[in-house]
Amino acid sequence: MFQVNTYTRYLIRLLLGPTLFVTLSLTGIIWLAQSLRFIDLIVNKGLSIATFLYFTLLMMPSLLGLILPLSLFIAVLYSYNKLLVESELVVLENVGLSKMQLARPALIVAAGVTLLGYLISLWLLPASYREFKDMQSFIRNNYASLLLQEEVFNTPIDGLTVYIRQKLQNGTLKGIFVHDGRDPEHRVTLMAEEGKLVQTPAGPRFILSQGNQQAVDPDRGQLSLLHFDRYSLDLSIYAKAATSRWREPKERYLTELFFPQDDTPDNLLLKLRAEGHQRLTWPLYSMGLTLLALAALLSGQFNRRGQFKRIGVGNTIAIGVVGLGISATSIAASNGFAVILMYANVLLPCWLSVRFLQRVQQWQIPQRPSFLRESGGAA
Repeated sequence: MFQVNTYTRYLIRLLLGPTLFVTLSLTGIIWLAQSLRFIDLIVNKGLSIATFLYFTLLMMPSLLGLILPLSLFIAVLYSYNKLLVESELVVLENVGLSKMQLARPALIVAAGVTLLGYLISLWLLPASYREFKDMQSFIRNNYASLLLQEEVFNTPIDGLTVYIRQKLQNGTLKGIFVHDGRDPEHRVTLMAEEGKLVQTPAGPRFILSQGNQQAVDPDRGQLSLLHFDRYSLDLSIYAKAATSRWREPKERYLTELFFPQDDTPDNLLLKLRAEGHQRLTWPLYSMGLTLLALAALLSGQFNRRGQFKRIGVGNTIAIGVVGLGISATSIAASNGFAVILMYANVLLPCWLSVRFLQRVQQWQIPQRPSFLRESGGAA
């Protein structure tokens, strides 16, 4: 029992390092690429670095949930191939350990990663993505000043065009031109020396100072000019509250996906259910891909020239399984029967890999030399 516990702990430690390294590397690269889409919120639109980091870090759970099974698959291939090259697995097999015993440490790690995957998909993902979308909607609708760039014709909301010459650090806008065409029957052009976008109890408003309003009477074609010291342009009826918008599938918890309580159109119900089944099946890929990697590397005799052929076959099958799983999720959004394929695509490779490892163990039972069989085993 001491030997079993010792080699199990050793292999688990050997697997955790590459898994953590690959996960952090892939997550960091993808997070950086995704964050670049929002970098203009800092450079051009005045969002603070702390708010930007919090905003982009809310994407982490969705990235981790996607990457964990793939990272574990890569780590198992790397670690077990290293053990084969250094003949450590050969030694362990020669002292009597079966294929399934050699696979046990990887399966223990896979079980832990699967549980972590369910924690992410069932709780962290909807909670963080909901906060991400609420914050995105809040910035867009209630802090339109962040969306106004200097010396650029901006359109913070449909029908409203704004040009500003300069934006000060305190939020004051200088040299303002506004064309309000939201009402086709009453188009208005305003020019002001300065102004500011403010949030009031009645909603967001554009406060302009020292300017004029120009409008053309559509019936008579006459231009009217009105000078003002202070003018308030109401934006509240065009800003949408975050609570009134339709929640996307990634924002919803499992019960909200299968039993939506809002006014979800019938054509989107299948999409919600497909997301729910994807949340239940994707963490299982940690176990499925791990078993595929083990079946590939533990299925043949040791070869000092490397296990590249088996690694290539394992990679090809894994890519096919993951690709088919993604396709099945997309199909399930329009055809409910594809849900069966989603579960079969992950459970079937698990069962086949276990059966394959058991069969390989039987095929590789060492046979006694012929001279011992003929003499009945006598020396």
